[in-house]
Amino acid sequence: MVSLDEAVIARLEKGGSRYEILVDPELVEKWKHNPDSVKISDLLAIEEIWLDAKNGDRPTSDSLENIFGTTNIDECVIKILKEGSIQLTTQQRKKIVSEKRKQIISQISSTATDPKTKLPHPITRIENALDEIRFSIDPFKSVESQIEKAVKLLRPIIPLQFITIRLAFKIPGKDFGSVSQILRESIQKEEWLSDGTWVCIVTVPGGMKNDLIGSVAKRSPDVEVKEID
Repeated sequence: MVSLDEAVIARLEKGGSRYEILVDPELVEKWKHNPDSVKISDLLAIEEIWLDAKNGDRPTSDSLENIFGTTNIDECVIKILKEGSIQLTTQQRKKIVSEKRKQIISQISSTATDPKTKLPHPITRIENALDEIRFSIDPFKSVESQIEKAVKLLRPIIPLQFITIRLAFKIPGKDFGSVSQILRESIQKEEWLSDGTWVCIVTVPGGMKNDLIGSVAKRSPDVEVKEID
C-alpha cells in the first residue's frame, strides 16, 4: 500500500460531481496492463472514495449507488481507473518520466545491436539519439509500447538490429549452482559430461551477449563459451 505522501489522485467527473481515490501511479499502470497482477487494496493509499480528497469530503451511499451502481469500494475504484484520469504533480511526473526513460534506453541497449559491429550501442548514443528526435515519454503508457515507437523513430538516426544469438557454455561442476541461476531462464539444452562439467546452450538478445558472458565469468572464471549457429 502506497503512503499518503507518495499517492496521487485518480479522478472521475460524472453526474455533476467528481469522485476521487488516492493511488500508487506505478501500481495503477501495472494493474491496467494486467489486472490480475495487483490487488485493488494494494494500489490504494486508503480504501475510501472521496468527493474532494484534500478536504476529506465523502460521497453518500446514495450518490455512489447512482453513479457506480454499487457501494462496493473495489468496483467503484475499477470504474474510476478505467474511465477517469490520474492527476500527477510536476515532481511526480518528472520522476515517472525519468524512470521510464531509463528503462526504455536500457532495454534498447540490451536487446539491439549495430548491424555493422554486431555490438550493442552505448547507452549514451541512444540517449543522444532520443534527444535528437525529441522523443517524449508518456508517464501513463507502458514501457513496452513506447519502446516500439522509439525504435521506429530511432532507426533513421542510428542503425538498430534485433537479433537472437545462441551461446554454448561449458562450466566446471563446482560452479553449476551459481551459474545456473543466471542462465536458467534462457537455457535451451543442457547436460552433464563424463568429466563432471556442465554444458548448456542458451538463447539471448544480441545486445546482451557481452553482459551475460561477463556475469557468468565472474561466478566461473574457468568458463568456456562460444557462439553457435
